[in-house]
Amino acid sequence: MADEGFKRKLTAILSADVVGYSRLMSENEEATVSTITSYREVLRTLIQQNNGKVLDSPGDNLLAEFVSVVDAVQCAVAVQKEIKARNDELPENRRMQFRIGINLGDVIQEGERIYGDGVNIAARLEGLSDPGGICISKTAFDHIESKLPYGYEFLGDQSVKNIAKPVAAYRVLMEPRVMVSGESRGKKSAGKRRTPILIGAVILFLLALAIGIWHFFARRPTLEPASEDKMAYPLPDKPSIAVLPFVNLSGYPEQEYFADAISENITTELSRFEHLFVIARHSAFFYKGSKKKTKEISQELGVRYLLEGSVQRSDDQVRIIAQLIDAISGEHVWTEKFDRNISNIFEIQDEITMTVVATLAEKIWQVSAKALTKKPLSSFKAWDYYLRGRAHYTKWSKQENVKSRALFEKAIELDQTLLLAYIWLAWTYYIDWRLWGFESEDLDKAEAWANKAVTFGENNSDLQFLLSRIAIGRSRYDAALAHMDRALELNPNDAEIISNYGLLLIYVGRSEESIPLFKKAMRLNPHYRPGWDTFLGSGYYYTKRYNEAVEVIVRKRKLNISDHRLLAASYAQLGRLDKARVHIKEVLKINPQYSLSKVRAYSQKLFKNETDREHYIEGLRKAGLPE
Repeated sequence: MADEGFKRKLTAILSADVVGYSRLMSENEEATVSTITSYREVLRTLIQQNNGKVLDSPGDNLLAEFVSVVDAVQCAVAVQKEIKARNDELPENRRMQFRIGINLGDVIQEGERIYGDGVNIAARLEGLSDPGGICISKTAFDHIESKLPYGYEFLGDQSVKNIAKPVAAYRVLMEPRVMVSGESRGKKSAGKRRTPILIGAVILFLLALAIGIWHFFARRPTLEPASEDKMAYPLPDKPSIAVLPFVNLSGYPEQEYFADAISENITTELSRFEHLFVIARHSAFFYKGSKKKTKEISQELGVRYLLEGSVQRSDDQVRIIAQLIDAISGEHVWTEKFDRNISNIFEIQDEITMTVVATLAEKIWQVSAKALTKKPLSSFKAWDYYLRGRAHYTKWSKQENVKSRALFEKAIELDQTLLLAYIWLAWTYYIDWRLWGFESEDLDKAEAWANKAVTFGENNSDLQFLLSRIAIGRSRYDAALAHMDRALELNPNDAEIISNYGLLLIYVGRSEESIPLFKKAMRLNPHYRPGWDTFLGSGYYYTKRYNEAVEVIVRKRKLNISDHRLLAASYAQLGRLDKARVHIKEVLKINPQYSLSKVRAYSQKLFKNETDREHYIEGLRKAGLPE
């Protein structure tokens, strides 16, 4: 039999190709390679997120397959939107556009490759596509016509190279209308009903209750709705929310930290509930002071709900105004004003959080009613010192770390039961140990303060996260994993905990498991700090996926010494010693005393077994790092 030894299957094929790649290469090879490497990683990530698989990516082309045509088209739309957003930041002559073709067809599978007319048709459809556009076959169109909220323009039967029969083709318009032979068929996609009926009922009920308040507090006009099909990320299946930085209306810039703390604490409380998808504080604070419209923020973060508000503090009084926005409908669905004595600050935070959660789902209301109970602090002044300490701590310098430590110590002096002050005082010593010298005395002090914090209760995610990091420093890996598990249980949507859990898995030799965690953290925190790309690149390196490690790191706008080390090791493992040596030079330029012995000493404090430790050292040795 002609097909003996081969497997046939029906699959959705996506073919993508760069427009004008030869011109770009001839004008600037290095810039073009850098851009395509970055964009190829975008495609790979979105393909994986949409349940697809990359089969081949030679030169400027990429071939992927999907079980579902719906997944393939959703992925293609997401790709073109992301590439467009990135192109907007580049000079016009350096922008790189893709054409995408999608077909549903029968193929022959041999190992990891597929062959046949099904693949060839996808490639020909790609050639019919506009730059930045998507073209699909009729077989693909028939499977998604009423399933996705996009429009389609029928291009007629197209005669294409090496295909015997004409191929009926459609252009994806990415708008909610369908066109066939130039005439409207009047069909609109119903879209996915992502929010349960119960949530809608609760929102309507609370909206009715809020009408009186609404008129009293200066009712706002309806906002311009966000478009679900323009979301940078597909909306999660669960209710999704971002807590935007509250605006400081006190008139005193030094009170900015207080407004920030309100937003941060609401985010933390909401993140405790696994039924919600909560955007990380860092990404929400990216929009502090921004003039962007709510629909733009919603679309960039990929969330439906936004909580915004203001804080006005005067002496011992505080006024907080909060409002919940449904970005998809463009409506303010709830608003509230809180006038309180400053001593009841926890009560204010809890009340806001509980009401927002209740607006989203009745089930979460029942959980939050018990979970948000807290004892009031005996001294607000202590809390004030704690907040100021956090403001200095997050500036990430040795000098600011010293300032934050003094403020945490002052907070404890005023209130010896303030758990968070103990936790973050311990963090200041841990950071000194981790970033500035690995002095055992610093780790001892971090552990001592952490143990004092434990006496006030262990059910705090920051504390469990801290205990895990200290356990790594002590080479107690089982304890580190147990504490990290508990931290994640207490705060399942904390992107910082999730990303550091991935880092811990690398340390204990489970690098393959780390990669999905890094990607999840990046989804929860779309404006994540640059170090997370280094984490993900490390995950790829230790799983010997060196090309992917390179692709992740080179997309960063600014490389630090860790990035240069990782690139040097990855290029060396790929046999590209010329590239590896370039990055070793950068490492030694930043730190002339850097050597293999320093890497060995550093890795012995973190990695569980010698094989994993030597893997990194081996790459740097090949790259030419001196002993």
